[in-house]
Amino acid sequence: MKLKTTPLSERFGVEVHDFDLSKVDATGYHHLRAEFEEHSALLFRNQSLDDEAHIRLARLFGPIEDRLADERKTGETFSVPQVTNIRDDGKLTDEMDLHTLNLKANMLWHIDSTFLPVPALTNILVARIVTETGGETQLASSRAGWADMPQNLKEQIRAKSLCHRYSHSRSQISPELAKLPMFHKWPDQCWPAVFRNPVNGRGALYIASHAFKIEGWDQGSSATLLGELASFITQPEYIYSHKWRVGDVLIWDQRAVLHRARPWNYAQPRRLSSLCVSLRPEDGLDAMCQSV
Repeated sequence: MKLKTTPLSERFGVEVHDFDLSKVDATGYHHLRAEFEEHSALLFRNQSLDDEAHIRLARLFGPIEDRLADERKTGETFSVPQVTNIRDDGKLTDEMDLHTLNLKANMLWHIDSTFLPVPALTNILVARIVTETGGETQLASSRAGWADMPQNLKEQIRAKSLCHRYSHSRSQISPELAKLPMFHKWPDQCWPAVFRNPVNGRGALYIASHAFKIEGWDQGSSATLLGELASFITQPEYIYSHKWRVGDVLIWDQRAVLHRARPWNYAQPRRLSSLCVSLRPEDGLDAMCQSV
């Protein structure tokens, strides 16, 4: 079984054609995973993934991340997280309320879940309601950026670890937002600055807007180098910008790709369904833990 693909950009990513994600079996997943390891980002158009199929697909990659497990009341079941400006009553959130500000924090370059004790392998994002203009999701290949990075810059960070804190990314948007309890549920996490893929051995810079310092460095010196590193790997040649259509599914490797949302007119509704899958030992988690 050979998948039909076309490149998303010159450096990474492919669109997979004629593939129904709602019917993926073990064999189909084996081929998808091979493309995932090689190309870091996969796009599927015209999919019909309801929540049940979305969850089933995510479980093929591994355990589904559940950030609200400690808050869920007895009898409440897991529901697929929504990235949206639509409130439960159907109205839209105001541009400057805390919910919308949290959405704006997603517009910083980041990797999901680096602030958790077990970070993410992938995000499977499904377009439900899209805007006429804006609202793109951009991906940046930290693998391609790392491969091209000058040696003198690499040597400054290669053997270092980065410390991550959820509230740090939110504080860049709003100090009030950063104070919310949901952004202080987990202690700081430190991970090696370079993630090496256990399948093909390729390295990628493991950096995010949640990274607040280089372990053992002061925050001022850390911020300077982290800014230089992030700027290098988010140059235009490493970026794919995705304009959403309803039914699109985007899957990317959090070990090798940063992402961010782009602004849109907040008077227009936008809703994406998002499932993150947690890293397992075979995905490189053990090697990352041992390197810290």
